[in-house]
Amino acid sequence: MILLRAAAGFLATDIMNNYFATCPKGIEPLLVDELGAIGASDVRSTVSGVYFKGDLSVGYRAALWTRFASRVLINIAEFGASDDFELYLGVNNISWEKYFDPSSTIAVDFSGVSESIKNTLYGAQKIKDAIVDRFSKRFGERPNVDKDNPDVRIVAHLNKRQKVSINFDITGVSLHRRSYRSNAGAAPLKENLAAAIVARARPEGTVVDPMCGSGTILIEAAMKLTDTAPGLLRENIGFANLKIHDPQLWKSILLDAKARSAKGREQLQQRGVKLYGFDQDQRVIEIARTNAENAGFADLIEFDCVALKDLKKPEGAGACSIITNPPYGERLGNFTELLDLYSLLGAKFRQEFPGSTATVISSSADLLSCIRLRADKTYKLFNGALECLLKNYVISERRDEEQSASAVKETVLSSGAQEFANRLKKNLKNLKKWIESESLEAYRIYDADLPNYNAAIDVYAGYAVVQEYAPPKTVSPKTAHERLLDIMQVTRSVLDIPGDRVIVKRREKQKGDEQYRKLDDLNHTVTVHEYGAKYIVNLYDYLDTGMFCDHRLVRKYIRMNSRDRDFLNLFAYTGTATVQAALGGARTTTTVDMSRTYLNWAKENLRINNFTDRRKYLFEQADCLKWISECTSQFDLIFVDPPTFSNSKRMDTTFDVERDHVQLLSSLKELLRPGGSIIFSNNRKNFRFDYDKIGELGFTVRDLSAETLSKDYVKAKALHNCWLLTL
Repeated sequence: MILLRAAAGFLATDIMNNYFATCPKGIEPLLVDELGAIGASDVRSTVSGVYFKGDLSVGYRAALWTRFASRVLINIAEFGASDDFELYLGVNNISWEKYFDPSSTIAVDFSGVSESIKNTLYGAQKIKDAIVDRFSKRFGERPNVDKDNPDVRIVAHLNKRQKVSINFDITGVSLHRRSYRSNAGAAPLKENLAAAIVARARPEGTVVDPMCGSGTILIEAAMKLTDTAPGLLRENIGFANLKIHDPQLWKSILLDAKARSAKGREQLQQRGVKLYGFDQDQRVIEIARTNAENAGFADLIEFDCVALKDLKKPEGAGACSIITNPPYGERLGNFTELLDLYSLLGAKFRQEFPGSTATVISSSADLLSCIRLRADKTYKLFNGALECLLKNYVISERRDEEQSASAVKETVLSSGAQEFANRLKKNLKNLKKWIESESLEAYRIYDADLPNYNAAIDVYAGYAVVQEYAPPKTVSPKTAHERLLDIMQVTRSVLDIPGDRVIVKRREKQKGDEQYRKLDDLNHTVTVHEYGAKYIVNLYDYLDTGMFCDHRLVRKYIRMNSRDRDFLNLFAYTGTATVQAALGGARTTTTVDMSRTYLNWAKENLRINNFTDRRKYLFEQADCLKWISECTSQFDLIFVDPPTFSNSKRMDTTFDVERDHVQLLSSLKELLRPGGSIIFSNNRKNFRFDYDKIGELGFTVRDLSAETLSKDYVKAKALHNCWLLTL
């Protein structure tokens, strides 16, 4: 049975209609209050929309006055449709001729699916067919389809209970299009979302947007402050081509809105209230001015090209309402650089606007935390599909003297972060001459020097890799996360590198095959030079980068002692030691590792250094311990850097470097020519080398730990172990 919701010919304002207003997710409560204020009844919200009832005047006022809705629909029919045939019959039975003529153009929007209606395009097509068939049969002519600018837009929804709701869109184009925006900057807010932000900010006097872009927030604020209906500029009214339209009623509502706007403008001017927009991009400032002029607010809103670091409170302004939509990192900037921007934003609030309020929207709680103000209220909104937080702040009336005009720079830091920045600068100063003298592109600049900033930071040819150590249980996750944000922000600033070149990883105790586990799949590599060698490093996809900087001098030693020798590299990882042996003139090299990924990486490292002779440079994918027991070749120089501990499923047994190093070296003795040497290293803290048992094997032992400890790894002295064993 079809239930008609509005009958043609009944134009009296006391006929109650069922309406539905759509809106961005998260602002439904604002829309509920707004519709109640214009006289709607039975108002109830759902996700991304609000149901309400009212006569025709309520529908008109909703279309004209709503700041938050995207569309307003008037319901004309509901019926069951278990399949496409019932959908067709139900639509065909509606008296469409009572609502519009066959000369009208139409468009059909359909949502919902069922077993027989498997996509929205098919559902829309069945409805269109039913409408045109009815007109063709009764009048011999049919309405044409115009998807972009129809006279009548029909909106249908099939719910999970297989009920179809048929509606007219009485608003035409989406209501967020206020008709004043001739152009926009990057990542613009929709006007109805901007209006929701303004509503949550509750401005009463001077409004400031320090990153105004194309001016949408300020124009919506001006509309609210002057009591201007958002629909006054719209020319395309969806109900104008419907037969239920009452032109006289619409005209009277329109005239009332114009009178209210004129009165509101006059009152605002009498109060001397102004709105100010600032942006560092002159191009978007010009766009904002044009948009404000189109909206009729050029006399109320002043725009100026000002970078955030140079922001000042407008002269003569008292307490202000700051409302802004800074970049989130989704399409503008990137996260690490934006840490600086949000930190500077908060500093400017405290320095220039004491006693004011601030409202900021962002998709990142981390970025908002950099403002370093306690939020008075927090709301959840959606910018399209992007979940955002809207925070209201009350700025202390005490001016932040620490952030004087001369002190506010690009990066504003907390006291703890400033201490970390000072340490990082000191480390770089101490290492600078050494780095230049060694011509290094990869080195460590920080290793948990301060207890509150528990991380290691390595530089790789203009990139910074931050390895965060797991915090102790005594440190809350929130505090640890805030400190990590400080590290990211300071690292970018002190090194003066783009934010997308700061890579963050979490380093925890590894088990089994975890050292081979992939973290990402970006496959973004960088080539790093070291003592004449070139290495490929992957800064994103694995916990380790493919190059251990702490072995720098060990590799240099190998190069200086490999000429005309057969070289074996065990637990070879990406073959960086093999590259140095080849550069040193090794007769042959054999590279052994259990991981196919790292072995292929090692091959590529040799290739970019022009070592491609497969007969001379050999590779073996194998469990190193098993391979040693089966190997029949002999070598002059063996480099073995085993893991501290391994219980990998790909190994036949567990391995503990302190427990098993004597057995390992005893096995390697069988592969060593007389007079040959083994370079044995590991990074087990406080490792105890068994000199007596190793001596019994016939080795002369020399501790190379001190002379192969690089200046940038002095703090990790207890982890750097290296011995030369000569047979």
